[in-house]
Amino acid sequence: MDPELEAFVPLFPKADLTDPVAERKNLAELAASVPPPDTSGLEIEDRTVPADPDVPVRIYRPHQARGAVIWLHGGGFVMGDLDTEHPWAGRVAGLCGAVVISVGYRLAPEHRFPAALDDAYAVLAWAAEHATELGFDAARLAVAGHSAGAGLAAALALRARDERGPAIRFQLLNQPQLDDRQQTWSARHFTDTPWATRDKLTASWRHYLGSRPATPYAAPARADDLSGLPPAYLATAELCPSRDDGITYALRLLQAGVSVELHQWPGTFHGSQAILSADVSQRQIAELAAALRRALAD
Repeated sequence: MDPELEAFVPLFPKADLTDPVAERKNLAELAASVPPPDTSGLEIEDRTVPADPDVPVRIYRPHQARGAVIWLHGGGFVMGDLDTEHPWAGRVAGLCGAVVISVGYRLAPEHRFPAALDDAYAVLAWAAEHATELGFDAARLAVAGHSAGAGLAAALALRARDERGPAIRFQLLNQPQLDDRQQTWSARHFTDTPWATRDKLTASWRHYLGSRPATPYAAPARADDLSGLPPAYLATAELCPSRDDGITYALRLLQAGVSVELHQWPGTFHGSQAILSADVSQRQIAELAAALRRALAD
């Protein structure tokens, strides 16, 4: 493990997701302890996207932005909101120069699949329809997320392709949660790694799916056909149970004819980029933003 990250491991909460309400509080406290991003160059606005039910969003507008990113937070489908995601959404918006639309999707187990995906898709459709009002070019629209949010972003790309929905120019999947089956080498061996453990992931999928079988829109790794999807940037953490799911998904995208940039970060663990003082975390965040900037440029 990267020594700068290892020093912080004892400070991470031992989240196990058996009590989602308690873990939401823990995540909120952790997010509040993260240094806030510099948003001096951004206009920030809270809006509500008309849907059934309506979906809260927070919009970050850099000056002279041309593209936009639908940003989906992590939290195992059961934690996170617009406030806990503010340090990351604001930081990415400031660095990538695109409008970032952070989505406050409904959480499991109160709202199981497909509630979160339905909310995200409603925001995607709304953003594409209101691109001029929101200040970006509708042809420069990306979907992105971290962890469970990255899994939702991958599912958004699949659904938009299948339903001939809004055109997505790019998908950015950071440490994505893609497969409920947990059969890879990393899923079987990294059972007690920091922040993400096998038991935590099992509980996350149980809360999200309930008794329903997983479909490709719930667990995108189950999709048989990955052709025709947007170009992707996919990043994985070395010491993460979901690592091999992400690498396998990237290879399958490549084999389906999709252009992919794959970055495996050595010495990191799931969510370790929250430790902003570490050099590797600064490089991870800068690279995520740079990938979006490149994808949405001319």
